[in-house]
Amino acid sequence: MATWTGSEPTRLERRKARTRAALVTAAQAFMAEGRLSPPILEITQAADVGMGSFYNHFASRDELFRAAVEDALDRLGAALDVLTGGLGDPAQAFAQSFRLVGRLHRRAPTLSKSLLTNGLGLTEASTGITPRARRDIGAAVEAGRFQVQDLDLTMTIVTGAALCLGQLLHDHPDRDDAEAADQVTEDLLRMLGLPADEATRIARSPLPGLDSLPREAALG
Repeated sequence: MATWTGSEPTRLERRKARTRAALVTAAQAFMAEGRLSPPILEITQAADVGMGSFYNHFASRDELFRAAVEDALDRLGAALDVLTGGLGDPAQAFAQSFRLVGRLHRRAPTLSKSLLTNGLGLTEASTGITPRARRDIGAAVEAGRFQVQDLDLTMTIVTGAALCLGQLLHDHPDRDDAEAADQVTEDLLRMLGLPADEATRIARSPLPGLDSLPREAALG
């Protein structure tokens, strides 16, 4: 007979977690449809929860949608971890992740636009893709691959490049998103201290697993 250790979630806690997850999933479904301001009643109906349950978890619709974006970005970050997990070079891991995120703007435009809207908070984000980029850059510095004097300032530049790239691709839909992402990656690698020829080689190397990136319909 199993002994309860006190660490298992209670039935109430499990129910609350399911309710919150249902609300986040519903918000992501609205995002996928391009609806960023649906009435809260519609959200709760889509999640199959009561109106009161909404306010047990979120103070406003905006707070829910921020949570939905954070959840989607965290799942994106987890997918990137899988795709770069076999790379022994942290410089290549950083480059591959940046190139894949650059392609996200066309694959999931609503998520991309939500990311751009909340972009100023990305540098200090504790979940999602930003801490993974910080991790990879830090590992590349320790391995002698990158030359960075101030990691915080470097992250500001990298985050700004990612956001500006996304905005450019939205403003210019005819621009080749893959070519643009790879060129920005190459420029960042050179800024981080790699020789020009190596930066070009890494930024133009084949990318695996593009189908593992979320499309718009996969936000929920």
